[in-house]
Amino acid sequence: MSRILITSALPYINGVKHLGNLAGSMLPADVYARFKRLKGDDVLYVCATDEHGTPAELAASAAGISVQEYCDEQHEIQRAAGEGFGLSFDWFGRSSREQNAKLTQHFAEKLEANGLIEERTSKQVYSVDDGRFLPDRYVEGTCPHCEFEKARGDQCDNCGRLLDPVDLIEPYSAVSGSKNIEIRDTVHLFLLQEKMQDTIRAWVDEAETWPQLARSIAYKWLDEGLQDRAITRDLKWGVPVLKDGKPRPGFEDKVFYVWFDAPVEYIAATQEWAEAGDNRDWESWWRTDKGADDVSYVQFMGKDNVAFHTVSFPVTIFGSQEPWKTVDKLKAFNWVTWYGGKFSTSQKRGVFMDQALGILPSDYWRWYLIANAPEGSDAPFTWEGFQSAINSDLANVLGNFVNRITKYTVSKFDGVLPDGGVAGEDEAWLEGELKTRLPILMSHYENMEFRKAAAETRAIWAVGNEYLTKAEPWVKFKTDKDAAAVGVRYGLNLVALFGILALPIIPETGKKILDAIGIPEEHRSFKFDDVAAVLTALPIGMPVKAPEVLFSKIEDVHVEEWTEKFGGGK
Repeated sequence: MSRILITSALPYINGVKHLGNLAGSMLPADVYARFKRLKGDDVLYVCATDEHGTPAELAASAAGISVQEYCDEQHEIQRAAGEGFGLSFDWFGRSSREQNAKLTQHFAEKLEANGLIEERTSKQVYSVDDGRFLPDRYVEGTCPHCEFEKARGDQCDNCGRLLDPVDLIEPYSAVSGSKNIEIRDTVHLFLLQEKMQDTIRAWVDEAETWPQLARSIAYKWLDEGLQDRAITRDLKWGVPVLKDGKPRPGFEDKVFYVWFDAPVEYIAATQEWAEAGDNRDWESWWRTDKGADDVSYVQFMGKDNVAFHTVSFPVTIFGSQEPWKTVDKLKAFNWVTWYGGKFSTSQKRGVFMDQALGILPSDYWRWYLIANAPEGSDAPFTWEGFQSAINSDLANVLGNFVNRITKYTVSKFDGVLPDGGVAGEDEAWLEGELKTRLPILMSHYENMEFRKAAAETRAIWAVGNEYLTKAEPWVKFKTDKDAAAVGVRYGLNLVALFGILALPIIPETGKKILDAIGIPEEHRSFKFDDVAAVLTALPIGMPVKAPEVLFSKIEDVHVEEWTEKFGGGK
């Protein structure tokens, strides 16, 4: 049994996440966690809401409540949305909790002691009309490198370059739109990333198992040269800046930059988890001197977060000179687009998690988003594609198979798994297909190739339908009930197998199937070494129920209705 630590990029606190956010980190991380648990591994899957920074302050102000109240409300909303989508977090924490503050301050103390933090006076954008310094992402203007007119002060979404707000051409406040901007001096703590360039490059060089997308982004930053970066901001909401356990002189109205404290929450969330239960030790998952040397650590994130996880956070970890666990596998995703354009939380473009659950159960969305995962390139969400995937893969291939064989068992064999007959050529063909396909499926999951895993799962379901077409138990029943019993018996064992194969991606459906044929929890596992045993696992005479219809087809009228409500169309 292996120990697997899984983290998903933290969803920001400003509202319910859209399906693109879900597909780019939390959902595939959940599928992987479920797969590993089904294999019998010891899995810890943690996530949290990322609660600091200017967006939270501004949203709270607009709502007329305190930032703490705003974050309390939004955390609960996001927790409920994750639960609705079946995200099997072992812990869903909060970056605003004390554990994260103390760990962040600890890292800052170590980095400064190791000569990697220093105070510097820098120039920062100040909005006279807003009466405040503007954090990087709340300054917009024209990118000096590619002339993109809506570049943010921290990064250009068009060319991907890291930016400093003072570099923008014709900057303006993203808060108010005001161009009444001044550049003022302010003192901040800087993380001396340039000193860690060789250390980080050597680490990335060794990360040969990372997907090409993640490595290419890391090398892009390294090739451009790591820049020292300010890790504090002129804000009130965030982790306080301390020195020797007291407020740092001159930093009383400053906090740590959200991108400095947010990755620390992976560790802090694990500490929250440990402190919430009995006999849990968070350090055994995170410190190699406390037992974490046997942990395999896997991170999931969208491509916009890769640079911070492959450069900035590792600078913190390595710079502390403490034995912290670093990531072993980093799975990065491209974008899920909305008909080729961007999903947008701020502009409410696309379908959001709570809206999706109001339309259809979570498994519909989970299947489509994984089957259409944005791995090799961006992947468009379209209502037409959604309709096709649900109707073909789930309603026809899986649903039809389960419905046909279970209902036939109830009507012709009194709802029990029948005895009689001898396996023949059709069963040998079926066994051969599964011996080939099941290892391929396992390999796709191990390699975190989610789109391929969904395609192979569907292909195995299709094998079941092909087997029933070959075996024809309903035809044989007319002349030879024992021969028909063979097809029914193998078909029901396939139902059990298909239910288990459904569990990582569409867990509620898998549970429905397995409950209907009475498979106990302890027998729901990804253990397929003996395919012949898999195909004869169910005991003769066991009762069988036909589950309710697993999936309703999506009709054209639904597509028209949702297109009108949420947008889309060609």
